[in-house]
Amino acid sequence: MNILVVGGSGLIGGHAAMHLAEAGHDVTIAARNPPARGTPMSSLKFVQGDYVAGTFSAEDLSHFDAVVFAAAQDPRHLKKGEDANAYWETANVEAVPRFFALARTAGVRRAVNIGSFYHQAAPQLVAGNPYILSRQRVDAAVLALTSADFGVVSLNPPYMLGAVPGLESRSFERVTHYAQGRVPKVATFAPTGGVNFMSTRSLAQAIEGALMRGEAGRSYLVGDQNLSFHQYLGAFFQAAGNTDPIPLLEQDHPLISSYAGLGGTIYFEPDAQEAALLGYARDDIARTIQEIVAQYRAA
Repeated sequence: MNILVVGGSGLIGGHAAMHLAEAGHDVTIAARNPPARGTPMSSLKFVQGDYVAGTFSAEDLSHFDAVVFAAAQDPRHLKKGEDANAYWETANVEAVPRFFALARTAGVRRAVNIGSFYHQAAPQLVAGNPYILSRQRVDAAVLALTSADFGVVSLNPPYMLGAVPGLESRSFERVTHYAQGRVPKVATFAPTGGVNFMSTRSLAQAIEGALMRGEAGRSYLVGDQNLSFHQYLGAFFQAAGNTDPIPLLEQDHPLISSYAGLGGTIYFEPDAQEAALLGYARDDIARTIQEIVAQYRAA
């Protein structure tokens, strides 16, 4: 299958692109900037484009059988002082369905949208949160574009963990250094609460499964393990060889955030039949955290 991975220069899209290429698909990456040198994605074909600015054309997309969209905006992209409602409306609610509509016009037959788990796993958080609401609206809008000639599947993953050789990740680097005791300005503790976690390797497998076997017009809630933030940080400390105790405190942590609020949890168990259909691995978190620490640890 000839596949375009939009956002393929990043962590989620990059992992998906490499997995699809290794599975024998003809993969091209699309992003605003080429993949970083030294990353495995830099060996793939590249198309430059910005879906928010609308720079893609139908001609750009007409060569592909399928599109994987892994470029939607999240809170990391929101600038300080920016109007959140206006930003999510423009960057997600308007721009993402517009891109999928263009793909349908261009003759693309299959598309996978990578969304977010909040509106499926914790629907009570939708009201009053413009970001989560934008994800819910995008999910509905892209699925509504499904037709006899254009099958759209949404995958809604939880907190993602992963590492791609050569790809920088300041957040994972900082958590790794924290686990090594190299962030002295942040006290050693874990906040209460927790979420479901998933590896980028598992999600890449689910993306291929969605392309090949997913039911068009469906949203799949995907995930792996429910971990408290104490367990999450504990896994990083263990991988870093740090045996110091981690106190559990009822206070916010500068390296961890959750829309569930302090002490809140967003736990769920993925549907077993859906996980089998999509064909993704489970129990992959410990291995992934070890991989992250190995890549970002300081000597």
